[in-house]
Amino acid sequence: MSEQVAPPPSASPEQSQPAAQPQPAGQPVEQPPAAPQAQKSGGGKKALGIVGAILVALVIAGLKFGVASYFNKDATAEAKAGDCIAELPEVTGTEEEEANNAKVVDCTSTDAAYNVVGRVDGQTEAQAKAGTACEQYIKEGEDGYLFYSIEPGKTGYLLCLTKKA
Repeated sequence: MSEQVAPPPSASPEQSQPAAQPQPAGQPVEQPPAAPQAQKSGGGKKALGIVGAILVALVIAGLKFGVASYFNKDATAEAKAGDCIAELPEVTGTEEEEANNAKVVDCTSTDAAYNVVGRVDGQTEAQAKAGTACEQYIKEGEDGYLFYSIEPGKTGYLLCLTKKA
């Protein structure tokens, strides 16, 4: 004959459990039911859910309001007349070069290669390429350089530069 264990008869949690009594040999020992832990873990799960929802909202807001652009920040976006720019690709005549690593540096730095002599905002790419906006900032006889950051189809800024002496 095989032994089988049946679940204990259902009892409400309010009923007191009798003290454990020794069982005859060969009989399974009944374990008292575990105390419910729903209140503990339920509160923790609820708090975790709230924190998760807040994090999701922050990520969505960050993406919507341009946190991603903060990490890809244009290092020359705040440049103004009197600032200096580190070495840029060498160009001659009407050549153009990408300058993805351009940055503003302290003018006393050995990295300072160009002086910003003027800044013009609200330029289209065509206006920037024409270069006429910088004519007022470049003195006669000086070699002038243009640096601009303009997204296609939008407007941006143009920096008028001279080679640092």
